[in-house]
Amino acid sequence: MNEIITFIPQALEGLKVTIEIFAITLIFSIPLGVIIALGRISKISILKSITGAYVLILRGTPLLLQILFIFFGLPLLNISIPRFPAAILAMVLNYGAYFAEIFRAGILSIDKGQFEGAEVLGLSKKDTFFRIIMPQALKKIFPPVASEVVTLVKDTALIYVVGLDELLKIAKIASNRLSSIMPFVVVAVVYLIFNGIITKVLEFIEKKFNYYE
Repeated sequence: MNEIITFIPQALEGLKVTIEIFAITLIFSIPLGVIIALGRISKISILKSITGAYVLILRGTPLLLQILFIFFGLPLLNISIPRFPAAILAMVLNYGAYFAEIFRAGILSIDKGQFEGAEVLGLSKKDTFFRIIMPQALKKIFPPVASEVVTLVKDTALIYVVGLDELLKIAKIASNRLSSIMPFVVVAVVYLIFNGIITKVLEFIEKKFNYYE
């Protein structure tokens, strides 16, 4: 019990870093996903090819490898990025690709009559997308987006490889110092609580989308 009490303040410090990585990644990866999704469904062939290659590479390689490449590989090209921005960049690029495919599927699921109706009404492409298509697509894509958000919470643990003091690294250091697995147990509980809160928030938001039914 003393080990747990001693470790809790350290775990909370690690949780702060984890939450920062989670929040910043979410804030930037969702808009990036929308942009990439629009590129994927674009009629401009070169734009479609570039965004398609982006999605293929980022979804086809492990996130851990991408983090290592950005932090350890780019310096070989004389491009040095500090630990925190490197972790954020890797996470945003990776999740942007996953969100892009979810958004693309959601947009393509909307009946073409919706586009034609908006055109008849004289709406611009921008208004058509943001006022008609996207609100309907959001209802359909929210469950898979929510699933990715929950996965993101767990994937933040991968940033330990660049030396950031997030939950997993804090637990590993404490475990080695105390010769005990209790720090890992505490961290597991913290992840469960954090994920539980995120899940409840997502469920609340999903209920708000019921007005489309």
